[in-house]
Amino acid sequence: MNFLKFTVRRLAEMAATLLGASFVIFGAMYLAPGSPASFLLSGRSASPDALRAVNEQYHLDDPFAVRYFRWLGQLLHGDFGRSITYRTDVSRLLADRLPSTLLLVTMALVLVVVVGLALGRIGAVRGGATDATILVTTTLAVGTPSFVAAVVLQGVFAVRLHWFPAGGTGEGFGQLLWHLTLPAVALSLYLIGMLARVTRSAMLDVLGQEHVTVALSRGVPKRHVISRHVFRNALGTVLTTGGLIVSTLLVCTVLVESAFGVGGIGQLLELSITTKDFPTVQAISLTMVVLFMAVNLVVDLVHPLVDPRISLGPGRSAA
Repeated sequence: MNFLKFTVRRLAEMAATLLGASFVIFGAMYLAPGSPASFLLSGRSASPDALRAVNEQYHLDDPFAVRYFRWLGQLLHGDFGRSITYRTDVSRLLADRLPSTLLLVTMALVLVVVVGLALGRIGAVRGGATDATILVTTTLAVGTPSFVAAVVLQGVFAVRLHWFPAGGTGEGFGQLLWHLTLPAVALSLYLIGMLARVTRSAMLDVLGQEHVTVALSRGVPKRHVISRHVFRNALGTVLTTGGLIVSTLLVCTVLVESAFGVGGIGQLLELSITTKDFPTVQAISLTMVVLFMAVNLVVDLVHPLVDPRISLGPGRSAA
């Protein structure tokens, strides 16, 4: 299978998966206990006419299939519906909040890739006390949940040392970057530890292979062997964790954005679940699925370019 056919097949699979995900997300909201009408009426005893008006406005009495296909049709036209809580278009809410979340996830992803790959490579190549120190450090990072890291970082660097703001997003791009530094570190710690351990393990596997031993015995400089053979071959294994890393970052933004008061879609998702703002929850959930699948698609397309031994046959996916 050539690269073009592989790309077309992956796009078709992505579309089918997205359709299935939309059904699951809408079905989950349909089966969720409680009703948006109860939030809109704020627990007051409403007259039958008032309750009927609310149900008609949001089509709450329509059958499941009618509501699902109406929602799907609106999505195809770029209409995510109207927020029950904020009384405005959900697309406007996403446009206001998505940039902060994407910037936070990007900052965390850069930290994960740069620091995680560097620690894994250093540990595999140097060994000894350096490797042991990195193993202990990364084990501690993997065992630290994001919300715990957020509390510790706030207490030390914001409250005690006053080096960073404790929350909010500030004004202007520079202030936004400054305010997102601690949340990005809290978000990335666990994944830095995980990626460092995956990188170290993959490189140690390649270091033990015969062609590496032969190259070193023939006098090829170790730095050249590590860069051209060991690290490059191990990169394929590291790439397969790309989808998992991004999905974890997106899920953990809910906790970290709430802890630091970052007005992103993670915090919006938490508030929307609390208030049963189903149109907003559905839109954010579907947006996260799209982002996750887009990253997996990029990983699948880049993987064969990094490692030519990868087959493009049916069923191959980095996810």
